[in-house]
Amino acid sequence: MLSRSAERLYWLARYMERTENIARLVSVHMNLLMDLPKGVEMDWRQLILINTSEQEFYEKNNIANERNITRFLLVDTTYQGSLISSLSAARENIRTSRELLPDEAWEQVNELYLFAKNNLETITNRRQRVLFLNEILKGCQRFTGLLSGYMSHNDPYRFIRLGKNIERADMTSRILDFASLLLSESRSDEARQYETILWMNILKALNALLMYRQQMHNRINGDDVLNFLLQDANLPRSVSCCLAEIHASVSQLPNNNGLPLKITELATYVKAMDTRQTTQNQLRSILDGLQNKLGELHTQIADNWFLIAAGE
Repeated sequence: MLSRSAERLYWLARYMERTENIARLVSVHMNLLMDLPKGVEMDWRQLILINTSEQEFYEKNNIANERNITRFLLVDTTYQGSLISSLSAARENIRTSRELLPDEAWEQVNELYLFAKNNLETITNRRQRVLFLNEILKGCQRFTGLLSGYMSHNDPYRFIRLGKNIERADMTSRILDFASLLLSESRSDEARQYETILWMNILKALNALLMYRQQMHNRINGDDVLNFLLQDANLPRSVSCCLAEIHASVSQLPNNNGLPLKITELATYVKAMDTRQTTQNQLRSILDGLQNKLGELHTQIADNWFLIAAGE
């Protein structure tokens, strides 16, 4: 398998996962704001903080309101992290990799891209935005299910699985970074009063609320949510489960050059995290360290499989 083909499949999976994550974040945040009273400091600006795109946003916008932030995150073609930019990049990667994938996979991504492109202006209306995001989420899930059910689980599929889980672990860590705001000593009394709703929102953003309730059998609290999303071995969007998926893929790929051991070390690092009774600064330090290690893992994967064969 050519290095450039492996890289395209890896990034196809990352961009499709990123598309779904952005759609899910905006959708869940809209629902959250309807549940909270005015005055609770969970505004739209939190979404650009999660995506570490605050500087780029303010270069283009003066006010961080709902209209500007949703346009920036969903339909700004000049922002590489937007939904439409991610979907466009996914489409380009699959277009140049069609010989490795079922025809239905290309059709799904292409149709989803055309739907998004033709409905960019509808997102200014809240009701139309909900319909737009629901269609994007359904399309991303159809794509994931289609590959799982139609594609041989060989090396091309392993690179897809690898990219998807790197992106997923990174987004989970970013959403948990947002959770550090809930531990701030300066948060208002009103925010403290509605903490359960806010922690529920974090679980919903990762589609993990039902699984949490089934496993924990108690009321929602911050310590349990943090440990569940970081360390649960069975939840597909927990960091530990993503690392297990990454390890399984890398272990079966040729010329992995010790990467499985490095992933095992990262998984051990996550399992050893103690988030009980953490302060806001302590949690941010823990999650910053995790995000740096995930970035290093991506670099090691790229150096191992994508860059060394660039001259092929």
